[in-house]
Amino acid sequence: MVEQPGKVKRQEIRMLNRKLLEVSGVMNVESFDSEEFLLETECGFLMIKGQNLHIKNLSLDQGLVAIEGYVNELAYVDTNSQGKAKGFLGKLFK
Repeated sequence: MVEQPGKVKRQEIRMLNRKLLEVSGVMNVESFDSEEFLLETECGFLMIKGQNLHIKNLSLDQGLVAIEGYVNELAYVDTNSQGKAKGFLGKLFK
């Protein structure tokens, strides 16, 4: 993720009863399946884990993603850590 000088980072995350998650400031959906989403956001990579997850609404032009399912975990993943590499490589070599 390349930071642009002078650009204000803004992200909003709203969750309703762990069943509907709305995220703004999304630049890209890196990967997703029914148990894990990895989103590139203005504030870093956001990992979402849960059950029966699926995209309800996606608008990358507006930077909005809505995800339905049962959410268990939200975490920002440092791009220098093993989290992102493990996710991509782990899925590739299953």
